[in-house]
This record gives sequence, C-alpha cells and structure tokens, in this order.
Amino acid sequence: MATYEKKVRKKKKLGSYPFVSVVFSISLALFVLGLFGVFFLLTNNLTRFIQDNIEVQVYLNKNVTESEKIQLQKTLADKDYVAKKEGSQVVLISKEEAAKEFIKETGEDFTQFIGDNPLRDLIILKITPDYQSTEKLTQIKSELESIRGVFEVVYLDNLVESINKNLTKIGLVLIGFSAILLLVVVILINNTIKLALFSQRFLIRSMQLVGATAGFIQKPFLMRATFYGLLSAIIASAGLFVLLKYANSKIENLADLQRTDELLILFGSLLLVGMLVGFGSTYRAINKYLKMSLDELY
Repeated sequence: MATYEKKVRKKKKLGSYPFVSVVFSISLALFVLGLFGVFFLLTNNLTRFIQDNIEVQVYLNKNVTESEKIQLQKTLADKDYVAKKEGSQVVLISKEEAAKEFIKETGEDFTQFIGDNPLRDLIILKITPDYQSTEKLTQIKSELESIRGVFEVVYLDNLVESINKNLTKIGLVLIGFSAILLLVVVILINNTIKLALFSQRFLIRSMQLVGATAGFIQKPFLMRATFYGLLSAIIASAGLFVLLKYANSKIENLADLQRTDELLILFGSLLLVGMLVGFGSTYRAINKYLKMSLDELY
C-alpha cells in the first residue's frame, strides 16, 4: 500500500510528465529537421564547388612570344572577374604540355604523322560567381578576344545557362521546403508537449486553489521542458553525426562537401530550437490550463 502511494505521489509531482515519449518525439522531429539542414548545407557547398570551377579558356595566337604570354597571364590575373581565391586562378598551359597530355591520354603521338603541333597555348581563367551570368560571360568573351595575342575565347555557354537556371530553382525549393518543415516540427513538438501536460491539468488547478502563483506553477514545467528540449537536440545531433560518418564511409568525396564550422552551427541551431520550442510550447500550454475553468478542464 505504501509503495502504491509513493508511486502516485511521484506521478503527481509538479512539473513531471512522460519522459521517454516526449524526448523521443522531440528528438525525432529535430533529427528530421537536422537531416534536411545537412542536405541543405551539402547542396549549398556543391553549388559553391560548381561555381568555383566555372572557367573560360583563352587560346593564344601561334606567334605569341614567351614574354608576351607571361605578361598576358599577369594582366588577366588582375581582372575583376577572375577569382582571387587561394591557388592559381589563371593557369597557362603551353601547346607542348597540351600535346604531352593528349598523347598520354590517347596513347597516340599525332606529331609524328602531322609533322607539327597544331595545338595552341592556352590560358584558363576561373571566373568569380558574380560574373557567371550569361550576359556577363558574353561581355568577358568579347573583352578578351579584343586583347592583342588572343586567338579565341571559349566557355560552355549552354552548361553555364543550365547551371544558373537550376541553381535558382533549387534554391527556391529548398527555402520553401525548409520553412514548411520548420513549421511542421514546431507544431509537432508543441502538440507533443501539450499532450504530455494534459495529465497535469488538475494538479495545476490544485496548486492554484492552495494559493500558488502562476510563476511558481510554471517554473518546474518550464525548467523540465527546456531540459527535455536540450537533451532531445543532443540526441538528434549525435544521430546526425553518426549518420554522416557512415555516409562518408560509403559515398566517395562526400566529406569534401562538409565544413566543420557549418555543422557546428547546425548542431547549435538544433539545441537552440529544441530549448526555445520546448520552453515556448510549455509556457503556452500552462497558461491555457491556468485560465481554464473547472468545467473546461473536464
């Protein structure tokens, strides 16, 4: 009998409600949100990688001297539309190097039966993302072809146009879907906590009847809800970390699209969302029960 009364008192403790079901539900919701966040980051980094590798090929006249090649390379490196990231963004490939690479790939020495090297010296420019629109690339092509010593300027215009269109569509879809998913997660966590607090409504009314203030009644619930949100976010983040490690071992070069600082920000955001939604949902639910009449509680 004493054991039974002890269990009843434990169930009726102010601020307590189902631990496992609440933490599991919130963890699952945050895990789904975090999974989409990881997908968003990977997509964004893949986009950045594609943009960093948009290039323009500048073929030179055959009578260009070595000093003119070097000077032209330096001149192009100072252009605003040439990327200025670490590493060389202006690469000079001589016709001799191009011939060696062609022979290596095909296994055939075309210079033996042609008697000459028909290839041209080539300068490859990495273009900064701000100048990757079709209109600006067309202007860059015209400007480069007007430079003395330049024979022809080539870039994959159809590919660039296709990439720009698809990136815009993907960006809009991801932003819209992330907003919807965040709303769904907030509603799910809110309903989970409301259902968990439903069993405490009469205890809340009992505390009111004995003179407890609203702040006194709210405090244990809010503290526990914030802790549950924090714990759930930690579990969700741990699950995402394990999933990423597994995915990296199975998918080649996937790790190259991941940045530690971005993942830490994502995990920190999950912690913040878990605590804020847990706190806010609990606060709203308790205020609702505090304002209800006895008949409404039934």
